[in-house]
Amino acid sequence: MTWQIWSAFVLVETALCLTPGPAVLLVLSQALTRGAPKAVWSITGILAANTVYFILSATGVGAILLASYDLFFAIKWIGAAYLIWLGVSALLGKSKVLSIRAGDPKPARGSRLFLNGFILQMANPKVIVFFTALLPQFINPHAAIVPQVAILAVTSVVIEFTVQLFYAVLAGRASHLAAQPRFTRITNGIAGGLLIGAGLGMAALRRA
Repeated sequence: MTWQIWSAFVLVETALCLTPGPAVLLVLSQALTRGAPKAVWSITGILAANTVYFILSATGVGAILLASYDLFFAIKWIGAAYLIWLGVSALLGKSKVLSIRAGDPKPARGSRLFLNGFILQMANPKVIVFFTALLPQFINPHAAIVPQVAILAVTSVVIEFTVQLFYAVLAGRASHLAAQPRFTRITNGIAGGLLIGAGLGMAALRRA
């Protein structure tokens, strides 16, 4: 892998990670409610799901999922329904995963926060579409595949962790706002709307 190809991947991956999505909303909500250190558990869950999708895509299983209409259809609608449910719950301020809550939040174990991040990211079939479409553009089929995939995988995890941690630290410094009811209503409304929009967009997703 040349430095030019790796640099191009870094730029593309960074731009995509900076774009707000369900994963970023989860990290922001956890950091605002419980502080940046707790949000790290959610970040690791998101990264674990990304790693699973990365491996599936790199080994060709991702292409099989995309080629199988029944499998892709099931994953798509389960993921869309989950995001819409999270969005409605956030709008009502009743989501245990994404809602910003006024006052002291209930204690949450790290394993639970990790699982929330993992499930949220695994429920998004756009992730596997992204990896399946993106990875081949940066891999030379005439060179050793495994080292190239390993380099891109590590690079992706480092970039994603850095960006998510950046969001968590910023939100953590503003955690005092979570105690203000007006702020929580506005934030939950925005998060709920974005999640419902993401769910509807996922429902309209078609195989390439």
